[in-house]
Amino acid sequence: MNEIEREHPDYPAKAQIWARYRDLYTGGEQFKGRARDYLLPRLREPRAVYQERVDRVYYENHIGSIVDWYAATLFRREPMLSFHGAEGGARNFYAAFADDCDLKGTALSDFFRKQFIEGLITGASYVLVDFPRVDLRPANRAEEEAMGGARAYLVACAPEEVINWSLDRRGQYEWVVLRNRRLFKDKVEDAEWKAETTWLYYDRENYRVYRGVQTGSEDMDVALADEGRHGLAKLRRVPLFASETGEGQWLLNRAGLLQLEHFNKSNALSWALTMGLFATPVIYSEKTFEQSVGEAYFVQLNPQDRFGWTEPEGNVYRIAAENLVRLQEEIYRVCYLGQAGGALSGGRQQSGLSKERDFSLTQEVLRGYGDAVKDHMKRVLKAIGEAREDNVQVSVTGLDEFDIGEFRMELEDASKLLGLGVKSEKLEREVMKKLALKYLCDARQDVKDAVVREIEAA
Repeated sequence: MNEIEREHPDYPAKAQIWARYRDLYTGGEQFKGRARDYLLPRLREPRAVYQERVDRVYYENHIGSIVDWYAATLFRREPMLSFHGAEGGARNFYAAFADDCDLKGTALSDFFRKQFIEGLITGASYVLVDFPRVDLRPANRAEEEAMGGARAYLVACAPEEVINWSLDRRGQYEWVVLRNRRLFKDKVEDAEWKAETTWLYYDRENYRVYRGVQTGSEDMDVALADEGRHGLAKLRRVPLFASETGEGQWLLNRAGLLQLEHFNKSNALSWALTMGLFATPVIYSEKTFEQSVGEAYFVQLNPQDRFGWTEPEGNVYRIAAENLVRLQEEIYRVCYLGQAGGALSGGRQQSGLSKERDFSLTQEVLRGYGDAVKDHMKRVLKAIGEAREDNVQVSVTGLDEFDIGEFRMELEDASKLLGLGVKSEKLEREVMKKLALKYLCDARQDVKDAVVREIEAA
């Protein structure tokens, strides 16, 4: 085996966990297609019966709804970006970067929303910072900008793609290996698909790309395809930025086993209810019973014989249903949504103050998530600014409003604050900038930057 193909000792066990958690989050046909991995067979259960239970399987995806609720609530308003000191070409770059950070048309806020969901599912998210490759060496910064070599962009890396790594004593990457796979055909009329595997090696200054293509049962030869210095070489750091979710905030790890237990219990109850619909005939007779029984037949008995039906009394059904409710409530409780009571929105009307009180714990968790996302964004943007030598200070704020209050309440609070008579022009400008950026959260970044400059110049 080529050294580049080796996996970290911790990787195989983590990969199994990630696959299970992705199935639990996605649900639907993906989960049903792998139901045998999660639906537990009964002791000595006949194979045909187990297969029928697998065919009838269904999945109530509570944890998927919870993760999506957190992402939607946290990013209800986009994070606010400020680039102090950016002028000319740098200002234009950051405005374009905020609207298209991966050269695929993805806004920076949408990119990190997906990274946040990834962290809740797998416990970590990874962002690779890269720069376009240029054939010629630019003579100066203006030429580099014109050639597009300074147009940094981001690449989202799933944890499954980070197969090997080494950390220094400070927890920084010394080197890392990423692995990508894809299927392709050179021509549509080709008979077989080809499987291409790419390994990307990054250390503090250099990168190497290895590729191998396999067709059918042929052995795959891995060869060096490209090498050179990467975009953060001058900073002497690996261009991969990780954001690890704490154990207490890794929602799939907290609720995954409960979701699996709920899945098996709900399917067992569903199977029992289905079987209970088909009553079993009981013949009370001393002679051998050889008659056919069914809707198109009749039963002939002796005068002393009796005929009846068996059906369950229902006590075990009630206990099972109560247990399912308790499991559902526990899933929400360990995800800090105990007040939801099994649903993410209640039917009763609540005042803003009442909602804020009920969601106090959830708000604290959301603020913790927001701080982690903002820190991840700042580290990435700071590294890009240093690599481009823009000499800018990056500020990321927001992600602290969770639909508990309305913008009208913020305006009232700001008016009261400014009405105190504090003689501070800086305070007034900062309040105005905060209100303007929140109101213009969906506007383009260049529009926000222009508004901020006008407020500062006033």
